[in-house]
Amino acid sequence: MQELKTDILVIGAGSGGLSVAAGASQMGADVILLEGHKMGGDCLNFGCVPSKALIASGKAAYGQAHTAALGVANVVPQVDYAASKDHVHDVIAQIEPMDSRERFEGFGVNVIQEYGHFVSQTQVQAGDHLITARRVVIATGSSPLVPPIPGLDQVPFYTNETIFDLRDQPEHLLIIGGGPIGMEMAQAHVRLGCKVTVIEGLQALGNDDPEAAAIVLDTLRAEGVAIHEQATVAQIRGKGGAVEVVTENGDIFSGSHLLLATGRKANTDRLNIEVAGIEPDRTGIKVDESLRTTNRKVYAIGDVAGGLQFTHVAGYHAGIIIRSALFGLPSKAKTAHIPWATYTDPELAQVGLTEAQARAQHGGKVEVARFDYHHNDRAITERKTKGFIKVMVVKGRPVGATIVGHQAGELINLWSLALANNLKMGQIAAMVSPYPTIGELNKRVAGAYFSPRLFENQTVKRVVRFVQRWMP
Repeated sequence: MQELKTDILVIGAGSGGLSVAAGASQMGADVILLEGHKMGGDCLNFGCVPSKALIASGKAAYGQAHTAALGVANVVPQVDYAASKDHVHDVIAQIEPMDSRERFEGFGVNVIQEYGHFVSQTQVQAGDHLITARRVVIATGSSPLVPPIPGLDQVPFYTNETIFDLRDQPEHLLIIGGGPIGMEMAQAHVRLGCKVTVIEGLQALGNDDPEAAAIVLDTLRAEGVAIHEQATVAQIRGKGGAVEVVTENGDIFSGSHLLLATGRKANTDRLNIEVAGIEPDRTGIKVDESLRTTNRKVYAIGDVAGGLQFTHVAGYHAGIIIRSALFGLPSKAKTAHIPWATYTDPELAQVGLTEAQARAQHGGKVEVARFDYHHNDRAITERKTKGFIKVMVVKGRPVGATIVGHQAGELINLWSLALANNLKMGQIAAMVSPYPTIGELNKRVAGAYFSPRLFENQTVKRVVRFVQRWMP
């Protein structure tokens, strides 16, 4: 057993772990990074990157068949499903060097490609290495949650960790789960020529604003995705190429392939956290506002810390750790300014409170400013007029924003900035956007907030009439 000592031990080389390791090492700390599987973690290999690459393939196919409105004849796309997967893996290969062992060793990080587990409160064993660390950062992420559905163990199925290796085009893809992953994969596959059925036990896109979610779901249904809500799965049966999903109300859905998109579970099984005095909670590892576990020398970040499970949250957590573990400065993780997006077409994005949450929390103090895409000139030119932006405002400051429509994931950035810096709507309205851009929607919704105050205000009208009467 080789004994090692270090300032910072990072367990997990996903987005959060890599950010901590690179930042800490370049700032002078001695860093060891453990990764027992693939550098880059879930996002690079099984999540954000491959899913968006496949979505891009689907968008290209859909675009070829829907150009007549722009004066270009529609054509029937010739989809090569296996080639679309080649595209996915080529994209991963292009990004891989940024997350590679060689790059991080160049930063001075000691990368050990082994799984690690605690053997004491300050020691972790990884292969034949026994590591004593002054601070430990658990960044092991999450994995697909496979529910205990009767019959599932007898039928081949896919998750996000395996679907991107499938090269034979599914004739009919059954998807259990109507959250963001399920809906993104549903639209990508129907656009690539598959028949798709989504089975959701509650409400599809149920964590999002219902009005915004309805626009996305109606679009997917119009494209051919069958979406069945309030359909709890009771049993799965069949074999490869002929799968049946049976719901509690007796409905039977038949397809050729099965994809599970039923949520995520924190990766804690290998860690032996109890030995280190680290308490779990319902969604992962119990942490305080500073991301410390119940062992004060150990932090947990990203998906394994529970809460919002997004790559950008793990990166945000990494900054909290750098400030706290390296400099000993107080630093707390907040969630009010954390945005998220579902990359369907149209996209769906949210930051802060939804309208329902804002009204429940602030009551009559909430004002909702809204602007529709069909009033945006750039959206009209590109025939992307489906959707809206609405901003929940309390005492002149935004407390949440919902956007559904073209480039919603890009537009939401501004509202994250506003919430993070406690900006006022007047500051957003003062922004000047180039014309014509989709980005004008952000300024126009701020204008919609002020319009009643300016154009429907009798005091303003009286002042203007007085000034016009007396101004030389």
